[in-house]
Amino acid sequence: MNEHEWEPKIVAFLCNWCSYAGADLAGTSRIQYPPNVRVIRVPCSGRVNPLYIIRALQEGADGVLVSGCHPGDCHYSTGNMYARRKFTVLKSLLEYVGVEPDRVQFSWVSASEGARFAEVITQVTEDIKRLGKPTRLVKEEMR
Repeated sequence: MNEHEWEPKIVAFLCNWCSYAGADLAGTSRIQYPPNVRVIRVPCSGRVNPLYIIRALQEGADGVLVSGCHPGDCHYSTGNMYARRKFTVLKSLLEYVGVEPDRVQFSWVSASEGARFAEVITQVTEDIKRLGKPTRLVKEEMR
């Protein structure tokens, strides 16, 4: 398989109340977006442990997206703000160890933004394709 045929694998942690509902709206509205994303539904973006992101990258994900409610609209009041702080620190750590910062992305998508969800997925997929296959935090394949 050459570089032009390579499609990135992206893991998306989506908040149940907003981003997951936005993804559902995109699907029911038949809005097209790249099929590269594997969704993990979480109660709140603030509940995503940064170790889950590192583990996803170690286990073969080419990129990770965490998406939650818009500021001020969190179902749990401030969970999304905690998430934003955690992932700012995590991105700095990943960059320090040599992982490109764009491999991990954060976004706000509400339940009524199906089209925005599709745009975010398209943009994240393009960003990861541009970066190419990861070279850091990747387990060596068994021979």
